[in-house]
Amino acid sequence: MRLTVNGNAVDIDADPDMPLLWALRDLAGIMGPKFGCGIAACGACTVLVDGMPTRSCSIPVGYVDGAVTTIEGLADGNTLDAVQQAWIDEQVPQCGYCQSGQIMSAYALLEENPEPADDDIDQAMAGNLCRCGTYPRIRAAIKRAAAVKSRAGA
Repeated sequence: MRLTVNGNAVDIDADPDMPLLWALRDLAGIMGPKFGCGIAACGACTVLVDGMPTRSCSIPVGYVDGAVTTIEGLADGNTLDAVQQAWIDEQVPQCGYCQSGQIMSAYALLEENPEPADDDIDQAMAGNLCRCGTYPRIRAAIKRAAAVKSRAGA
């Protein structure tokens, strides 16, 4: 089967029931999405499918009908996306394991709602768990990225 991943056509020779996560990691060599729980409860495996945050551990690759974006696909050449840069600026990661999923959910939020309130952020990020508890820094990074994107669009 052929997928579009980060703007590139990728041929995947996999059982259609294989989780997208494993097709990306094991067959396409894309290591950004992480295995966390395997039941779509933690968000470490979050990717975007046609712009929608999707838990790649629980969707069979054969069901994917749309472009897949992973954290590797957010940067434009050597320039990080505003969300990625805000994560660095706000020193969000501690262990870092959940961060690619967190960033993908935050990116999707800002694409849908460029000026999210705290409640919007909390709701959009509720499915992404951080065992290190960096939630205040995650919120600050999302607000920083929103401000940067707002200035860039103005």
